[in-house]
Amino acid sequence: MPLIELEAAGVTAPGPDGDVVILEPTTLRLTEQRVGLIGANGSGKSTLVRLVNGLVTPTSGRVLVDGLDVAREGAAVRRRVGFCFTDPSAQLVMPTCVEDVELSLRRSVRNAGERRRQALAVLERFGLGERATLSVHSLSGGQRQLLALAGVLATEPAILVADEPTTLLDLANTRRVADVLFGLPQQLLLVTHDLDLARRCDRVLVVEDARVRFDGPADEAVADYLSTVPG
Repeated sequence: MPLIELEAAGVTAPGPDGDVVILEPTTLRLTEQRVGLIGANGSGKSTLVRLVNGLVTPTSGRVLVDGLDVAREGAAVRRRVGFCFTDPSAQLVMPTCVEDVELSLRRSVRNAGERRRQALAVLERFGLGERATLSVHSLSGGQRQLLALAGVLATEPAILVADEPTTLLDLANTRRVADVLFGLPQQLLLVTHDLDLARRCDRVLVVEDARVRFDGPADEAVADYLSTVPG
């Protein structure tokens, strides 16, 4: 399993009255296959996971992925870490499903015919084979999220970071996407407000006020989080 290390990694941003703390210096070693992050909006959990593939750069400390420094070896890290956003529209940029997956493969598969063959195989794996030549805009919300996942996973990253991937989905599509996520061989970092999904993780971090307040087994972490929720 990959090793993700945060060594006193913190994030601040300039504010009108001085620096604003987005994430306090945080030290973690993440080796479990499925790590969940829960907490209120604005708590810092998305910032924490975005440190792992360089979408956010630490202003203090450092982040390592299998020994690679994310700030200094970003290209190598991004080949190991895939990222799935809440809204798949942020990732789907090509006209058709197969073209979108082909775009993900453009650097690793130079031959156009082989690239098309691999893209079609990926779509079949995610249950989208019959929609290969359809417009991405013709897909349902769940299908679009599956297509976004297909594009990310086509390059076979070692780690998948999923930032609230089911927030915009109905119950049936949430279950469908969740089953895909929890069936992956990759290490999964899952930011979620869905506590049922969090309970399926091996380890859960509760993030509050820019710091990790609790770090432990899923059921204990969820109980800790619920103890602070009003009502």
